[in-house]
Amino acid sequence: MLSGLVLPSGADASVMPLLAGRALRGFCDGFVAVLLPAYLLALGFDQLAVGLISSVTLIGSATATILVGLIGNRFAQRRLLIGAAVMMAATGAAFAGLSSLWPLLIVAFVGTLNPSSGDVSVFLPLEQARLAESAKPEARTALFARYGLAGSLSAAFGALAAAVPGWLARHAGLSFLDAMRLMFVVYALTGIALWALYARLPAPHPHSTSTAAPLGPSRRIVIRLAMLFSVDAFASGLVVNALLSLWLMQRFGMSPGAAGQFFFWAGLLTTASQLAAVPLARKIGLLNTMVFTHIPSSAFLIAAAFAPSLPLALLLLLARSALSQMDVPTRTAFVMAVVTPAERAAAASLTAVPRSLAAAISPVLAGGLMAMGWAGAPLLACGVLKIGYDLAILAAFRRVRPLN
Repeated sequence: MLSGLVLPSGADASVMPLLAGRALRGFCDGFVAVLLPAYLLALGFDQLAVGLISSVTLIGSATATILVGLIGNRFAQRRLLIGAAVMMAATGAAFAGLSSLWPLLIVAFVGTLNPSSGDVSVFLPLEQARLAESAKPEARTALFARYGLAGSLSAAFGALAAAVPGWLARHAGLSFLDAMRLMFVVYALTGIALWALYARLPAPHPHSTSTAAPLGPSRRIVIRLAMLFSVDAFASGLVVNALLSLWLMQRFGMSPGAAGQFFFWAGLLTTASQLAAVPLARKIGLLNTMVFTHIPSSAFLIAAAFAPSLPLALLLLLARSALSQMDVPTRTAFVMAVVTPAERAAAASLTAVPRSLAAAISPVLAGGLMAMGWAGAPLLACGVLKIGYDLAILAAFRRVRPLN
């Protein structure tokens, strides 16, 4: 009954655990992205350390994704997802108990922490391939939109939960630092819940292509997409939610709780935009939806970098949120549509890895710029690079037609 309400017509109900898992992870990503800079500053680190840890988490995610692409076909998807869930539990426990930079960097590299607004974890290529093979072509964009919706909506409520440590510090007699440590305990417990959820994931259908051969006829087009996606990801890494939260806290003096409220509303707008992307893509096409919603969102971000007041900055950032993620379900559906079914898993991995690597470089650069006093530079650079990416992908793929 529930699957009939949640899933589009033409999608298999076996993907419900993946949607539920995405929602659980999104909730944790929402409060971690807001609290991570405040937590690290409370431990005595500076802005550069915030950027460094953000970069290392993304490098670790990219490394894990590479390993999945190289050897993942030797293992069942369910086993890999369970292993990732166990690692999530270990990551939360370690961040709750450690206070020194080098141990935290090691855990950030091997763990599953996500400082960004989107999913960049090892879960992503595994789940995308499973989703693609579980839906008919006409239902694929709608299914990916629901997958994105599950993550963005839950991340919005997770951002709102960033106010919990402040409430505990005021009413439960805990220090603010200890209250933030408890949130990482929640992160660990969510990993355990994911383990139980993925353990119930059914085996793939006999026609599944999740362990199929690597790229063949679509190699050239996927490589070109991966290169362009890397530019977009590098730009996004300059303003991952953890650094945007840091920017709001340091430039305008926002508290973590107030920042969490902003990211809650931003997340709701993101959720609505991903739903709107589906009918818009049917009308103007996947690629046009990606490009013509992305460019104005980047313009809003550039304007926010120069905003003289907090209300104006928040208004511009909310306008950006209403458009910036409409390319997420359409981008994924576009990749899956321009490759053969047997290449989908390899295409998901190959386009995810460069994105993760590119996004891993930029947070430490953004943190360094902030530490040097150039607080608005990451926002400006992100907007300019994203507009360049949009124009380039439109020029390169406007004549490419879907295969399936």
